Amino acid sequence: MTDTLARLRAGELAGATRLTLRADLTEFPEEIYALADSLEILDLSGNRLRSLPADLGRLHRLRILFCSNNPFSELPEVLGTLPNLEMIGFKACALERVSAAALPPRLRWLILTDNRIAEVPTALGERPALQKLMLAGNRLQALPASMADLHQLELLRLSANRFTALPPAILDLPRLTWLAYGDNPLGAARERAVRAEAGRQQRIAWSDLALGERLGEGASGIIHQARWQSPSGPREVAVKLFKGSMTSDGTPESESAASLSAGTHPWLIGALGDLAEHPEQRSGLVLELVEPAFGNLAGPPSFITCSRDVYPEDTRFSAAAVQGMAGGMASALAHLHARGLVHGDFYAHNILWDGGARCLLGDFGGASLLPEDTRQAARLQRFESRAFGILLEEWLARCSEPVGADLVALAEECQQSTLDARPLLAEVARRLQS
Repeated sequence: MTDTLARLRAGELAGATRLTLRADLTEFPEEIYALADSLEILDLSGNRLRSLPADLGRLHRLRILFCSNNPFSELPEVLGTLPNLEMIGFKACALERVSAAALPPRLRWLILTDNRIAEVPTALGERPALQKLMLAGNRLQALPASMADLHQLELLRLSANRFTALPPAILDLPRLTWLAYGDNPLGAARERAVRAEAGRQQRIAWSDLALGERLGEGASGIIHQARWQSPSGPREVAVKLFKGSMTSDGTPESESAASLSAGTHPWLIGALGDLAEHPEQRSGLVLELVEPAFGNLAGPPSFITCSRDVYPEDTRFSAAAVQGMAGGMASALAHLHARGLVHGDFYAHNILWDGGARCLLGDFGGASLLPEDTRQAARLQRFESRAFGILLEEWLARCSEPVGADLVALAEECQQSTLDARPLLAEVARRLQS
């Protein structure tokens, strides 16, 4: 990246709309201002910056700013002066303070994962365009009541904080769809019990695994094919090695607890056990190996789509495939809900597809155990009903032939703004199977 800095200083990047600089910077390079009339995306992650200049607003076209892995102690207030700034990423910066002045008026996507934030300002609920909010891995105990006004908020990450109860302000949000809140005091006892039970059932020693080719990578870990010398004989499996102690969704411990409590279902990628005795003390999961015919159904959301997955342009489904996949996914979600958890990240990019009518749901990084309060539990399940409705709508939009009006109506019913009127996934599964 030092070459990029040299090119910037030489004036060779004139007209650039996107700039990434990782050059052990301790100060903001003034030469960036030469791009003020074109620059829209700026990534300064992985440097040693502690502040940003007071005149940063000169970058009047800037829409996206990443400053993750820099030693900031507070979210710079100058961010609030950028008129077009929509997306901010300050992950793993040791942030302790977030002031109202630091929140730009057009804020749409805010990433403050893995910091030391104990409080967020009331003004956070006064940013009407906010659609994705990622606060996992902080010290939050509450959220401001003003967040009840975030009517566009769809994705919220609260895992690994200090919540003893779900914040009341979020429970009536009409568009909230993907919520993660694992590894908080509110569910700690149940998560410990799940992990303890899983430990009694199956812990798989690293020495019993022979790692093979790398199969893929997600937000929380890297997946390899492996051969397991199981008690019943050699078996081909997949091993997910977690990348670290914190991901955008939460902790490996929380993901393991959810994966192991999910049980088995024909439309789920099953977990076989927790990884034990890794020589570098890395945590991981041993999973069922999926047939090679299956591949990712879609890619994750882009900067432009924000909360919607990106499908290959040539993706097409038959009407029968949509009907079958919808029934299978509804059944899988209903199974999870019956076992006391929500997936929290029910997206096409977490689904593997065989190119026909079969698919498998995986990646429990955003999953959370349902609270014992029945009203809250039903509300959280209906958030996931909206996720199902969105997915069904995406499939219908890519259907190569006419489909029944009942499927179109179901997609709309699952997304209606009156939360308690949305059908639970158990009902959706029954309707689709009948």
